[in-house]
Amino acid sequence: MIDLKIDGGLWTVTLNRPDKANSLTKAMLEELTTLAHRAAAEGARVFVLTGTGKVFSAGADLEEARAGLATDDVWERLSGAIAALPCLTIAALNGTLAGGAMGMALACDLRIAVPGIKVFYPVMKLGFLPQPSDPARLVALVGPARARMILMAGARIEAAEALAWGLIDRITPPETLMEMVSSLAADPLQATAAHVAAIKAMTQ
Repeated sequence: MIDLKIDGGLWTVTLNRPDKANSLTKAMLEELTTLAHRAAAEGARVFVLTGTGKVFSAGADLEEARAGLATDDVWERLSGAIAALPCLTIAALNGTLAGGAMGMALACDLRIAVPGIKVFYPVMKLGFLPQPSDPARLVALVGPARARMILMAGARIEAAEALAWGLIDRITPPETLMEMVSSLAADPLQATAAHVAAIKAMTQ
């Protein structure tokens, strides 16, 4: 359910559970966390997260969420591992981004999305708190009022509005999504891992 492709310094990690809207099980979240740590240890220069089908991820698998996954610390460990990566991290959002899956996208350096995307994080309605680091990352991108619109008012944000807010960085048609990623990855892939890490550190 998690596919990995390594091409030199480019790591592409794909959520591959389209029949379940790429909803995330604990095993998938643990595997993603392991891959992020491995990418850091093995000198990845670009780390890409994407999905198959028309949804990036619907968040937690509903059955596992009811059994406690919604409040498990694995979400925070995953977003922390992605945020700590010393390389360029890109969320290539092939479709809707919802719920707990927001954490991994917010932890990335860049978010590229297709036009039909919707972004929402219905923690208020579901009676959960967001993962601890998510609100601060969201506020840093869109400001406190818009963060509250998403987290408290349950707003569903579409692509154009998400771009205007700074929640995503570019919009591109589905057929050119990975071409856009390749273009953004080109310079880091020609640099050393140390050079990539140094410039990333200077921008934090």
